[in-house]
Amino acid sequence: MEILFIGAAETVTGSKFLVKANGSKVLVDCGLYQGYKHLRRRNWAPLPFEVEDLDAVLLTHAHIDHSGYLPRLIKQGYEGPIYCTPATERLCQILLPDSGRIQQEDANFANKKGFSSHDPAQPLYTEDDAHEVLKLFEPQAYKTSFDAGGIKATYAEAGHILGAALLEVNDGEENLLFSGDLGRLEDPLMNPPEMSIEPPDYLVMESTYGNRQHGSTDPKEQLKKLINQTVERGGTVLIPSFAVGRAQTLSYFLQQLMEEEAIPEVPVYLDSPMAVRVSKIFNSNPELHRLNADECTDLDAAITYTNSVEQSKAINRRTDPCVIISASGMATGGRVLHHLKVYGPDERNLILFAGYQAPGTRGDKIMSGAKAVKIHGGYVPIRARVNMLENLSAHADYNEMLEWMEKLGGQPDMTFLVHGSPESTDAFRLRIEDKLGWDCRVPEYLGRAQLSNGEVNYITPAVPRIHS
Repeated sequence: MEILFIGAAETVTGSKFLVKANGSKVLVDCGLYQGYKHLRRRNWAPLPFEVEDLDAVLLTHAHIDHSGYLPRLIKQGYEGPIYCTPATERLCQILLPDSGRIQQEDANFANKKGFSSHDPAQPLYTEDDAHEVLKLFEPQAYKTSFDAGGIKATYAEAGHILGAALLEVNDGEENLLFSGDLGRLEDPLMNPPEMSIEPPDYLVMESTYGNRQHGSTDPKEQLKKLINQTVERGGTVLIPSFAVGRAQTLSYFLQQLMEEEAIPEVPVYLDSPMAVRVSKIFNSNPELHRLNADECTDLDAAITYTNSVEQSKAINRRTDPCVIISASGMATGGRVLHHLKVYGPDERNLILFAGYQAPGTRGDKIMSGAKAVKIHGGYVPIRARVNMLENLSAHADYNEMLEWMEKLGGQPDMTFLVHGSPESTDAFRLRIEDKLGWDCRVPEYLGRAQLSNGEVNYITPAVPRIHS
């Protein structure tokens, strides 16, 4: 068995791992690079394998940094199956067309305003491309093994978001486990991650929070305090949010706070068609998470969903306080940019981030104290107060990851650490070696690992290393 680390190697985004075994080639995850421009350029670069030789794609979950390259893959000729869980398929039916639509809109806007460095600006793929790729999905249930292009694959629940999965691939000799993105052990909404189906010989482990612990701050209490302070100033709270998972958790906390009369009953808008559709799936499927049917009904009634462009524009004409939850979570695109242009310059308002801001993103720049950020070709002053809502991450921290790893049932022959910054990944490597005594490796971009009978032959790539 062999793994080629194409994405999420020494960086957080762009998850792609090519697994070769039994004469087959399968791609585990197919995500977009986000953040720094030099990383985003990889989205346009040729893949380091022949697409027509690919036998299958296996998704761990629906987040764009794990699924968002799929439409680009079919533009390059891929016509094979895409395996995932049923909930991941339903989310991809929302996320991928929305991603294509946003890219089209951004390219059209850039061409209209003439601020693109390309003439004309082109989307990486279109909404139509995304709809085409959805025809290739073949959903699989948790804990049911299936043949994926000649390799046995099995999913188990990972927490994190709806449908997220651990993925085991087995070639008859070697058992390789991908953690995907591992959820919290005590998430307010999602079930905790399961153990794998059988102890892995090799583990590809995420390390997003490899150098961080979730603190003791109660995010619901922090949200209450910040909303009350902003409303007292006559300001609006703008929350850039990930549409899947984070938007639903924020909605749940806000519904609870209003029910408890802990905050004023100001209007709460979920202004993201994608997040609205995800919330509808969440509220209609209580078996997939911790909330019961009655709690889902109450949550649905407490939030004002906005779908149309006119409804979104109407929010920005308000003069009284409100709370706006809008995608994207790192302020890289979508409707939140229009709200930032309106609410960013006013010191009464609060821009409240609710999750990790990848280096190089607009959200990272705002969190780092930028006095102005570029939006739609012009610079917008940021005078609003800026804060980060703590402890909302859907990722396990390093203690939670270590606790989960200890319960896998055995020590892997090698653990490969991916999906983290160089700092977090190296810190997590040291913790694993110190606490568990496991052998670890941090693979480089286009590094290659040959796995056989407990041995690892790692081939260092002949390309410059790019840190992020």
